[in-house]
Amino acid sequence: MSDLSKETIQAALAGLKDPISGESLLESGAIKGIVIRGGNVGLSIDIASPDLVNQYETVRLEAENIVKDVAGVMSATTVLTAERASDDKGPAAPTQGKRIGQHAQPGGKISLPNIRTILVVASGKGGVGKSTVAVNIAAGLKSFGLKVGLLDADIYGPSVPKLLGINEKPQMGDNDKMIPPVAHSMKVMSMGFMVDEEAPLVWRGPMMAGAMTQLFTDTDWGELDVLVVDMPPGTGDAQLTLAQRIPVTGAVIVSTPQDIALIDAKKGFQMFQKTDVPIFGIVENMSYYACPKCGDRAEIFGHGGAKETAENYGVEFLGGIPLHISVREKSDQGSPAVLDRNNEALREAFLSIAEQVQDKLLDAM
Repeated sequence: MSDLSKETIQAALAGLKDPISGESLLESGAIKGIVIRGGNVGLSIDIASPDLVNQYETVRLEAENIVKDVAGVMSATTVLTAERASDDKGPAAPTQGKRIGQHAQPGGKISLPNIRTILVVASGKGGVGKSTVAVNIAAGLKSFGLKVGLLDADIYGPSVPKLLGINEKPQMGDNDKMIPPVAHSMKVMSMGFMVDEEAPLVWRGPMMAGAMTQLFTDTDWGELDVLVVDMPPGTGDAQLTLAQRIPVTGAVIVSTPQDIALIDAKKGFQMFQKTDVPIFGIVENMSYYACPKCGDRAEIFGHGGAKETAENYGVEFLGGIPLHISVREKSDQGSPAVLDRNNEALREAFLSIAEQVQDKLLDAM
């Protein structure tokens, strides 16, 4: 395989013209955010306004085809962003009635006809173990016999490949869609497959939302009963746009017991309420510390705050997950704790949450 570099990709795209001005997109600085991981290449084309998306869709596809023809490239993903629309005006507001990227229709949701339900796992802030909870809910649902996919949409901190022990990269299928790797009988897609794990991603909201959207649409998911989505932490433009674009069946919010985490969790409730996404309930992670030697329980971060918050918002408290060393050990090994029969208490805690989620998903199918 030939060595790929940013310069190689730029050289291939040098002749790509702006469909409106006729100037080189590369020379104008519209081609941005080139990321290379193995043979997978991603980039964005910045346009002046979201209203121009239809005029630039052809050039977006042309850019993908050009990059795919570069020696050593296995897959290429190009997204349209509208960063220039927000220059000197602060962050761009979510685009209403317009969608940047393919498979999107004005005023509607992205169509994902082979996926029966979509569950998003979210948190108001990082560091609460959201990805770990998402992975274990997904594995729990799979253990009940559902066809499960897992999408790591936490684009700035994709940890699902590590949590599931996935080292392979997605391959391109005959339909020009990525074939997701499989772990524990689940199809898995993550931006972590596309970018260097040690390289920071400096992307604004529109670019981030566009890349996340194409993880949904450019992946060959096949037939799924449920796609579990590990959302980016927080409640900013990217999270709001994703909630608006994707036909979400329901949301699970993850928090820890302390007040500062619950303040941010409440923002998550409000975001989903504003976007008419049903909230299945809240999970209290690190609910208490369980000593692996003596079995003593210590409520290090407090206890019961998530349950009280759930009651205040009129949603279900799905359960608490203890802070236990085996969660970390199993995560490092790429094996979800919900599959560990050597720790039945922890396993049952995750299975109880997954079972409640399954009941709500089945009602929606």
